[in-house]
Amino acid sequence: MKKLFVCIFLSSLVTTGSVFQSCKKNANDRNTLNLVDDATIMSLSGQQYSTFMTANPPITGTPEAEMVKRVGIKLSVGVQDYLAAKGLSNLIKDFQWEFNLVNNPEVNAWCMPGGKIVVYTGILPLTMNDSGLAVILGHEIAHAVLKHGNERMSQELLVQYGGLAASVLLSTKPQETQALFNTAYGVGTTTSILAFSRKHENEADETGLYIMATAGYNPNAAIGFWQRMQASNPGGATPVLLSTHPSDAQRIENITELMPKAMVYYKP
Repeated sequence: MKKLFVCIFLSSLVTTGSVFQSCKKNANDRNTLNLVDDATIMSLSGQQYSTFMTANPPITGTPEAEMVKRVGIKLSVGVQDYLAAKGLSNLIKDFQWEFNLVNNPEVNAWCMPGGKIVVYTGILPLTMNDSGLAVILGHEIAHAVLKHGNERMSQELLVQYGGLAASVLLSTKPQETQALFNTAYGVGTTTSILAFSRKHENEADETGLYIMATAGYNPNAAIGFWQRMQASNPGGATPVLLSTHPSDAQRIENITELMPKAMVYYKP
């Protein structure tokens, strides 16, 4: 009830002309501040994705590139089935999926609104196989489906521009709008995960498990993946209380607790 009150209070402060901005529920039925229309998000996403791919030509014709496409296609079907069962197919009705591998040593992968997925070669030693890759891609797809970037961008609009509609800001200050998008979606940072709050990360972990399980991947692979992630940075992880996202150890504990629910969706 407290979260609902805060959401309504924030929304009541924001008007654009005569349009009253309200909160919207995401795919997890959580009330979120949503001040950015889908058309604006898709436009900004398309621009940034095109710019990125021009500067980072995708790898093609290798077993690793084929794995990215293979896992991506299965997950795109999985998320469609998962959302259809919840009556939420409209959330991805405008998605045009693409799956690319790029040569970059960073441990990273991301999914932009519209289903544009990019995997960096630097994460492949940790994913190891199809199931491991499905863990991180399911997580990133969940961020897109749950519109976490939209929520972050809405919060920044409220703080920096008093809740001015993104479409209005885009027409008057396109560079500032693109900068807001880049910040909200982690574009240009060394890891897209850092763009999201701990709440968003936990939510994406859970929904990502359900998506990968629905796609036919054993969600238990998530435990192994995050254990490898933890082992790859011994003693170097940011303390959980100082981090915007869960520590690997906390994440593993959370995922382990979610596993019985996730296994319900798993049909090999």
